[in-house]
Amino acid sequence: MISVLVVEDEEIAAAAHAEYVRRVEGFRLAGVARTGEEAMRMLRAARAGDIDLVLLDMNLPDLPGLIVAGRVRALGIPADIIAVTAVRELGMVRGALSLGVVQYLIKPFTFAALRDKLEHYRQFRQSLPHGSVQTTQAEVDRALAALRAPSPLSMPKGLSPDTLERVTDLLRAEGHAFSAAEVSSTLAISRVTARRYLEHLADSGLVRRSPRHGTPGRPELEYRLK
Repeated sequence: MISVLVVEDEEIAAAAHAEYVRRVEGFRLAGVARTGEEAMRMLRAARAGDIDLVLLDMNLPDLPGLIVAGRVRALGIPADIIAVTAVRELGMVRGALSLGVVQYLIKPFTFAALRDKLEHYRQFRQSLPHGSVQTTQAEVDRALAALRAPSPLSMPKGLSPDTLERVTDLLRAEGHAFSAAEVSSTLAISRVTARRYLEHLADSGLVRRSPRHGTPGRPELEYRLK
């Protein structure tokens, strides 16, 4: 299990991010800090493995997120950081990257967006060798490629993040391929709407699109989560 510390000053956002972490398989919530100082106290007190990853808001009331990230690095605390912020200025992004932030997530975001970042981070950790102090070029390249894997495409006009999440959760939970008609029936949305979301997921690289053979007439397309 990968242990995550959520650092967020807004109460509703902190609760939402904590619940998001709990919902992703392979991750557990290590705690929630509402200020930078509280986060630093928790990180200093943590034992090895207690906190693997920090979901760090960059706009905290007492300490800027960049300061917190800098202190984490200066103290040699072995926790990776995903920056979370509504700030889109390039200077903030560059500052975060210079401090070794592994991912950058811009508010507001959906559960699916955070899950995507966490799953890429898990692939990154799994790509590095365990129980060894040495690695190879190939292992480093695989790990970095996992972090740099493309996120889903920006959502086309007219699509809802909530409905996209429902479609994605259905494919994930059932584990088999669905046609647009089957998604339409299960989620009580129109077939045209279901096809738009499935095509968006396929274009984003999250879903594999293939013809379903064995049906009369023109082959129907089916969609399976990769």
